[in-house]
Amino acid sequence: MSQRARALWIAAVVLLTGWAATSSLVGREARENSWLLSDQALNLGLDLRGGIHWLLHIDEPTAFSRELKHFEGILTDAAEDEGVELAGTQLRDDRVLELEGDLGALLELIEDRVGSSVDVERAGDRLELRLSGGTRDEVLERSVSQALEVLERRVNRLGVTEPVLAAQGAGRILVQMPGGEIDPAGARAILENTTFLEFKKVLAAADNEELLRARYPEGLPEATVVVFSRTPEGDPIEALLVPAEPVLTGDMLQDARVGFDRRNRPEIDFTWNAAGTAIFREFTSENVGERMAAIIDGEVVTAPVIQDRIGRQGRITGSFTQEEAGQVAISLRSGALPIPLQIEEERSVGPALGADSVVKGVRSIALGGTIVILFMLLYYSLSGLFANVALIVNLVVIIGLMSLAGATLTLPGIAGLVLTVGMAVDANVIIFERIREELRRDKSIRNAVAVGFSRSRLTILDANITTLIAAVVLLYFGRGPVQGFGVTLAVGIVSSVFCALTVTRLLVDLTVARGVRALRI
Repeated sequence: MSQRARALWIAAVVLLTGWAATSSLVGREARENSWLLSDQALNLGLDLRGGIHWLLHIDEPTAFSRELKHFEGILTDAAEDEGVELAGTQLRDDRVLELEGDLGALLELIEDRVGSSVDVERAGDRLELRLSGGTRDEVLERSVSQALEVLERRVNRLGVTEPVLAAQGAGRILVQMPGGEIDPAGARAILENTTFLEFKKVLAAADNEELLRARYPEGLPEATVVVFSRTPEGDPIEALLVPAEPVLTGDMLQDARVGFDRRNRPEIDFTWNAAGTAIFREFTSENVGERMAAIIDGEVVTAPVIQDRIGRQGRITGSFTQEEAGQVAISLRSGALPIPLQIEEERSVGPALGADSVVKGVRSIALGGTIVILFMLLYYSLSGLFANVALIVNLVVIIGLMSLAGATLTLPGIAGLVLTVGMAVDANVIIFERIREELRRDKSIRNAVAVGFSRSRLTILDANITTLIAAVVLLYFGRGPVQGFGVTLAVGIVSSVFCALTVTRLLVDLTVARGVRALRI
């Protein structure tokens, strides 16, 4: 490749990465208002920008018990359809489903309807079903996937800029909300909330549970439960008997938002989708004059009398503050979490601490770069100047590449940049020392440069590839800060090799072409 072609190629790379790096140094507003700047920018991690970090994990016992209940329903229906004796079922310890009845026929039924999803053992006069290993993994994977969809909608409605939501191993979810203006308590409530809306017909009501149960001396009707309406302080107001299965659930909600009644009291206005509208319209038309309970998380919010047929839109009234109504509306329209989530790790960084880390990181890079630049100038003279130019280009390329990739810069990432500043001149030192050896053998400067770069290339690649392997391992297996360090180190290695073998080589070749005496090594 000719010198002109190499110069054009390097210039194109430097201009592209320099353009991306410049975009990262200006504010978001400036990028949005200028067609010259890139929309992609280098994101700052929580430790530099401030914000909240959570590591959540799926409530495994609940997830597994719900899956077993699902299989219980399948087998119960199948046994009824095929006339197989199923004397009883019981879920024990959230992990074992016990079946009693005609064990031989039940085994065939399990094999036909459930297959390898469960492991089956005989225990005396009953069968014990446990989820197989593959099914447990599938349940966790499905739960994480569904939870991510719900959490993403909820977090987006909080107005958080550039949140991070990602699966982190089996049954775990990483949530990062950058920005120091976020209310940790409110954000945490949104994440943990498994709010779910149900509408049920009120079968009976009394001032307390004892009076309600007294109406049924032989026990409550089958497939019914008792729920309560309460005061804002949590004291029971009324006990209501309702069916175990709801008429409608929040899954059919199209929208929910805060509204106000005629007395300017907060309420929750909701809208059903097409399927929900049809069910709700039919139910209300058939139950005019009856009470209907709106239940959120097992607690009665309101239980009004149905005055007329209700279609697509309705509202929930109660003793809400505007803030409480807003949080409930967000949770409802975001959907219900399929499985409860538990916070395994939580940490927050203030914006002031993050800004201080950025300042100290920049100072570290500047100090390390200055020392390296002075050393190269004093020890290698003009060639050292070429190495310093390559070092500056290297930093521009690193920041530009990370910006184009939308990478996140963390505090360990800044440490990686400081390390890269020192590593960037390693290749140049190897090249220059090799050229000196060739000059001591009385070779011409042109031959010495050619041989020096040629024979140094393999050594440079070997040394950097081994380091790159370590960086990739950190990037792939690491989490959080460790991963941030791996990203910067990997990009820095690639950029350093590129700058040493192309930028420095071009500057040296151009100088040699002008005259032998112009180059000093």
